[in-house]
Amino acid sequence: MEEKQIFGNHKVSFVGRSNGIITGVKDVLSFDANEIILDTEMGMLMMKGMDLHVTSLTVEKGEVKVDGRIDSLVYSDMNQGKKQAEGILSRLFK
Repeated sequence: MEEKQIFGNHKVSFVGRSNGIITGVKDVLSFDANEIILDTEMGMLMMKGMDLHVTSLTVEKGEVKVDGRIDSLVYSDMNQGKKQAEGILSRLFK
């Protein structure tokens, strides 16, 4: 029987802008003291701040724990932008 990796819903929870848990994480793309980039079920998530650390990564649960000073969270969904562009082009060339 083949095992499937199942992730729960995507959730972001922070306490005091310093400690947080992110679920629904597919992959940690990069991290350093000022920026962490995650691939989540809801698209790419970029966290910026100071003294950021990935304190725990549980691949089976798709969960990442971080600490440090969180200044911003930004989502981007590159696939959605492609779909919109394709929709516009297909309408123009009908």
